[in-house]
Amino acid sequence: MPEAIAAFERAESIDRADALTATALAQTRLQCGLPALEACQRALALEPRNESLLLSLASAHVAAGQRAEAEAVLAATLAHRPDWLEGQASLAEIRWTGGDRAGYARGFAAACAALPAHLPLRMGWFRLVAQARDWPAARAIVEEGERLFGEQRALLVARLFVAAESGARAEAETLFEQTRGLHDEVRDLAWIRHCLRERRAREAEPEALRIVATKSARLAWPYLSLVWRLTGDARAAWLDGVPDCVRAFDVELDAGQLEELAQLLRQLHTARAPYIEQSVRGGTQTERPLFFRSEPIVQLAKARLLDALREYIAALPARDAAHPLLGPPRTHLLFSGSWSVRLLRQGYNVAHTHPLGWISSAFYVSLPSRAQMGPAPAGWIRFGQPPPELGLDLPHTAQLEPRPGRLALFPSTMWHATVPFEDGERLVVAFDVRPPDR
Repeated sequence: MPEAIAAFERAESIDRADALTATALAQTRLQCGLPALEACQRALALEPRNESLLLSLASAHVAAGQRAEAEAVLAATLAHRPDWLEGQASLAEIRWTGGDRAGYARGFAAACAALPAHLPLRMGWFRLVAQARDWPAARAIVEEGERLFGEQRALLVARLFVAAESGARAEAETLFEQTRGLHDEVRDLAWIRHCLRERRAREAEPEALRIVATKSARLAWPYLSLVWRLTGDARAAWLDGVPDCVRAFDVELDAGQLEELAQLLRQLHTARAPYIEQSVRGGTQTERPLFFRSEPIVQLAKARLLDALREYIAALPARDAAHPLLGPPRTHLLFSGSWSVRLLRQGYNVAHTHPLGWISSAFYVSLPSRAQMGPAPAGWIRFGQPPPELGLDLPHTAQLEPRPGRLALFPSTMWHATVPFEDGERLVVAFDVRPPDR
């Protein structure tokens, strides 16, 4: 990234009227965590209708702590382009992470009122509200859509999803029967989750097995693990019982280096709330790729974490083509994401997985004192315990105690969560390794 920025700066010095160069420089500076407001404004002066640049300018304002200005940038364009879906979603995200729980979706609501015949806009509004698990609002959006559009597959699947996830069991059963034979990713995963809630794990297995043979396999493996555990199938041990698939490493960063990293990370946690779709509760998560940043302490930490990652991969058992952890080739490592999570008093992560990853992580940079943390296992990371909304009586299969400088590595398809702690700050760096076969 530093080389890319230098190249774009040189190109811009040669031709300051080239919009593509100006855009590349602005967006690369933004991704690297460098001040990007001036660069975004300069690029927009050359290409004022570039929607990607408008999103970048809004993000640059947020990074500079200027949320009101970020909202104004997007609202100005949305006033005459209410059907700009990415802009509506970004504006709602800025409002949500700024703590606006009551009005975060008002842009979508106004746009759908102005353009009632625009189904994609309504579905974007629905997805946003459903991610927030506001089931009454989501149901109202669907019902109004049905009055406006009549029978539509997207609305049918949306109604089914709300019924299944909100506990409307009878309605969900009717809709699942009505959509039998319809292979839609949302419908299929909702069916698997519904069967698990209803203690009908064997009925979920065929659908989960079908999905693991497709490009969406990493969405289904975690649920197949629960199915096999509930039915006593030996394949549960094959899937999640790989020796040493959950490991802890002591990373070679001393106390001074950890504190330097912690001070930098605290400056990056400017949001008041986590993003809607994230697992964080009682804390925040950073937005852009952390490992793109050029600060020496970040790059040192990245190098040390890569050393531990290579050691983890080298110790894995022999390849098994059918297995999500053991199957992929073990060369050409790439990250699919890197970020920081900051949890405060009573903070935790709900049970989740990482569908875009092969191997996932948690590197503990700073932790509360033992007295603040509370009795063990407060603040620990746990594996194998299903999401609580499924109501399954399955215990965790492994857990690790956090310590400053410790890195936890584990399969991205494995359920993991953290236990709430009493008080203080729990500061973590995390990354996902992209499946090498992608």
